[in-house]
Amino acid sequence: MTVKDVQHEINRLTDVLNDYAYHYYVLDQPKVSDAEYDQLLNELKRLEEEHPELKRDDSPSERVGGQPLEHFVKVQHDIPMLSLSNAFNENDLRDFDRRAKQNLGHEPSYSCELKIDGLAVTLKYDKGRFVLGATRGDGTTGEDITNNLKTIPSIPLRLKEDVTIEVRGEAFMPKRSFIRLNEAREENGEALFANPRNAAAGSLRQLNPKIAAKRNLDIFIYSVSQLEGKEMASHHESLEFVKQLGFKTNDQHKYCRNIEEVIAYCEDWLGKRADLPYEIDGIVIKVDALKDQEALGFTAKSPRWATAYKFPAEEVVTTLVDIELSVGRTGVVTPTAILEPVSVAGTTVKRASLHNEDLIREKDIKLGDKVTIKKAGDIIPEVVNVLTSHRTGNELDFNMPKECPECHSELIRIEGEVALRCVNPKCPAQIREGLIHFVSRNAMNIDGLGEKVITQLFDHDLVTDVADLYKLHREELLKLERMGEKSVDNLLKAIETSKENSLEKLLFGLGIRYVGSKAAKTLAQHFETIEKLQGANREELEAIDEIGEKMADSIASYFEMPEVNALIEELQGQGVNTDYKGPRLQTENESTSFFSGKTIVLTGSMEQMTRDDAKVEIEARGGNVTGSVSKKTDLLIAGDKAGSKLTKAQDLNIEIWNEERLLQELQNND
Repeated sequence: MTVKDVQHEINRLTDVLNDYAYHYYVLDQPKVSDAEYDQLLNELKRLEEEHPELKRDDSPSERVGGQPLEHFVKVQHDIPMLSLSNAFNENDLRDFDRRAKQNLGHEPSYSCELKIDGLAVTLKYDKGRFVLGATRGDGTTGEDITNNLKTIPSIPLRLKEDVTIEVRGEAFMPKRSFIRLNEAREENGEALFANPRNAAAGSLRQLNPKIAAKRNLDIFIYSVSQLEGKEMASHHESLEFVKQLGFKTNDQHKYCRNIEEVIAYCEDWLGKRADLPYEIDGIVIKVDALKDQEALGFTAKSPRWATAYKFPAEEVVTTLVDIELSVGRTGVVTPTAILEPVSVAGTTVKRASLHNEDLIREKDIKLGDKVTIKKAGDIIPEVVNVLTSHRTGNELDFNMPKECPECHSELIRIEGEVALRCVNPKCPAQIREGLIHFVSRNAMNIDGLGEKVITQLFDHDLVTDVADLYKLHREELLKLERMGEKSVDNLLKAIETSKENSLEKLLFGLGIRYVGSKAAKTLAQHFETIEKLQGANREELEAIDEIGEKMADSIASYFEMPEVNALIEELQGQGVNTDYKGPRLQTENESTSFFSGKTIVLTGSMEQMTRDDAKVEIEARGGNVTGSVSKKTDLLIAGDKAGSKLTKAQDLNIEIWNEERLLQELQNND
């Protein structure tokens, strides 16, 4: 065969096999037998091995998984992957409908979909070719898992049209695949996965794609987040469009004309969920018309046009064997019920939170009681009630201790609080929990420093405070159990990378009482350096929006402690950044830039800077960059090959700039 003949045959086999895979995995309508498919695939692999330069990037041989990665690369989402608000009953659904009608001025129609219990991912295609797949992460930043997602046969590597599009979906493990996986793990003496959701997430976060390829994962696409050159009128229309492109959508989604039809759909699936070949944990309800979605907009955490109806939690009976006490990073002593293992909502439950002493007294909980437990929101196990009629007389009362179970300091109850608290700042449990919080995703986000590794470091006296994390040496880490050369090198690299975090990450990581991630961002934006924050008094703190008297007092008291200021000096000495790196707030004394307060949309490709870079620069000057064009848009920046957003902006008579004009104005507004 000539090279031209080989290319023709590779193209033919690739197209034929991709079509067979589409009919098998997406349409569930096999065209050929498995044996015939395998025979053609083996022939394609043979030709590709002989002529690797002729292999197409959408070849089905890509599905077997490539070379292992050293680590996952972080990915910034162009449009945040927000979580949904929850509805737990009919009243919550009607409240959601009432708010939508109130804000829109008319009754909306809805699109209802099964809420698949898996891992949310985003997929990007450039002119029809799959170029990037990422996890949701914290909603703003995820991880590049493209190679693992390529192993899912229902994800097209090339679309049926050459469109540039970003879609979002739920990757999951079917029930039958989950059963087979756990059976194989049991035979090999490996730990079993608790449920299909954990199995899917664990599979897609394997650094070796060949492992993911063996896990038989699947996906349903549930939304279009970005699309060049085409406008959609409704959510259900966008689902039909992506289906035509070759994506797999859930065929149980339904268009509902009003909230009554939504409620009927939810009630119907409540009784049928167990019959599905995959796990679901509720129903997603979305306002169907995209113009209505745009009008409703978003809160800081979730869209106002969508909600997740969560199925009522499954309740089961088991025995409360013991009550264990744990000390958190703020010193609060929390009782936890130790239970006879029982299966609840697909997972084995051995522990359940009891929150505090008052709850134990209120529910009259005794050791040895038969109790009803459920998973609140299908996630957190909790004790619902005690079955007193089952008591035998052998049950024992439980009394909270007067001393800390970790350091034996006296426990106190602060006025107005229900919790018992250890106030010893040297309590080892508080230090350990504080370290775990410091390295967590929303704080310093140090990969590889999980709870088990932190406990090891603490138990071996390698860390006593957060500054010690930046003094760790390779040699001492290699001596720890399950710490090989590669994992140690990756850990040290992650610790070094965390030094560059913006100030708000550090502030949240320090664990100042009442200061969550949002308040940390507010403080960082306002003061810009930790030195200015350290010098602020209570009145200055209270003057900031969202910082109340209680939080201001906590912040001021925290920075008055000499050991805190010594810790910050030590962190700075280790090279940890203590300045804010995000967009600056405009002050009354500063001249307002052109961009300040304006809503701006970026579209098309740029030559001298990326769209992400442009977004950062605009936001640093007070602008608000959004993903869609509407009547509220003040300015459109159009790069090369701008599509439907440019057309819409022209129709709405919105001001339009090219990249050159943007660069000029950025320079003028420095």
